[in-house]
Amino acid sequence: MTGGKMNDDSSKKGHPQEKAVLLIVEDDEDLRTQMKWALAGDYGVLLAEDRQTALEKVRSERPAVMTLDLGLPPAPAGVEEGFQTLSEILMEDPDVKVIIITGRGEKEYALRAVGMGAYDYFFKPIGIDELKVVLKRAFHISGLEREQRELRKSQFLKGGFEGMLGTCGKMMDVYAMIRKVSPSDIPVLITGESGTGKELVARAIHRLSPKSVGPFVVINCGAIPENLLESELFGHEKGAFTGAHTQRKGRFELAHKGTLFLDEIGDLSLQLQVKLLRFLQDNIIERIGGRHPIPVDVRIVAATNRDLKEGMSQGTFREDLYFRLGVVTLSLPPLKDREGDILLLAKAFADHFAGEYKKKITGFTEKAAKALESHSWPGNIRELENRIKRAVIMAEGKKIEPRDLELEEAGLGAVQAVTLKEAREDLEKELVLQAISRNGGNLSKAAADLGISRPTLYDLLEKHGISKNR
Repeated sequence: MTGGKMNDDSSKKGHPQEKAVLLIVEDDEDLRTQMKWALAGDYGVLLAEDRQTALEKVRSERPAVMTLDLGLPPAPAGVEEGFQTLSEILMEDPDVKVIIITGRGEKEYALRAVGMGAYDYFFKPIGIDELKVVLKRAFHISGLEREQRELRKSQFLKGGFEGMLGTCGKMMDVYAMIRKVSPSDIPVLITGESGTGKELVARAIHRLSPKSVGPFVVINCGAIPENLLESELFGHEKGAFTGAHTQRKGRFELAHKGTLFLDEIGDLSLQLQVKLLRFLQDNIIERIGGRHPIPVDVRIVAATNRDLKEGMSQGTFREDLYFRLGVVTLSLPPLKDREGDILLLAKAFADHFAGEYKKKITGFTEKAAKALESHSWPGNIRELENRIKRAVIMAEGKKIEPRDLELEEAGLGAVQAVTLKEAREDLEKELVLQAISRNGGNLSKAAADLGISRPTLYDLLEKHGISKNR
């Protein structure tokens, strides 16, 4: 079922529990009744005559689609009560498709409602056949969106792809690359900004490889002093240097038959780069103070947030090592470029930390969600995780506020809001032009393709200065 459950306002025909639920919010009792009987054959119809009743229906029945008259009591001659109702309903359920019903002389109000998030609008008197077409499309889109949300939710519940969360196109490309390179033994170089999840990718490659039964050993080449790093990597013999009281195996030997993840490979000294290159060529190492080569069966996965090509030009990174390590290079996108993933990750982190700290957090306010999407995230996923953790701890209500995230000003300034508005309008115009082009200039088909009514399309043509005779 696309919507929620039925109540006493439902049609008695057929099997109401199987019908998609439609909420009609209309203060005119005659019109409300007419719409109910015209649509009850296709939908389980709920009725409301004012803002309070409409909100109660949305909270209890969760309709997928609703129609909303802007003129509601206590001021049916005006529109502000309708706008307030629209705002509160979308705050309660951002996924509901709201179709505005208004008078023909109130086109600017209808466009304002669409700008606030309404799905479409109709002028009175209502053409039922045309309304049915738009309702059918609205329920169809709602169903697709619901399926996508459930898919994403199931992905979270399963830990995403090998422990990684994200459904944007760029991450899908990353997952596809991981699947391709994992079965082989070739070295992989992972590039990306700090906090983008390079170690998670390395672990995924290991788990999906033939060496998954062996160890996964990690060493951060930038976190260990240079005079100790060689011993950490290659080990040493007893008496090799002061303090070497016993023989010690290095990370290469500890990773035998498995994977060695060299994080921050760009920090490796030139001397150690030579020893790493030798291993990549011959699959042998020598411990410090040792005289015998030791064969080691290890797959190398390296990662860096540095520009290694720039390092080569400056003489700090060997060109031959770069090409040995980067047989396959896998680039991770920064969080700000992962369209749609920020809120998905934020919700996943919020759920996790709410459980960990036993807080009854149900989500984010609209302003908090906008702040999350507007922030540039220089620290990427690591920064997001830390901000959400803090927000869950600091939140006083059930929903996280911008102040909990310490993002009160992020993305909410007047200058950026104008820029976002301009960007939305440019995208809107481009989508209209593409739909008209795809349908050979047929405006009826273009409107159906966009999921809007013909009057709405005509208004968009006028708004963007697009000729109807293209």
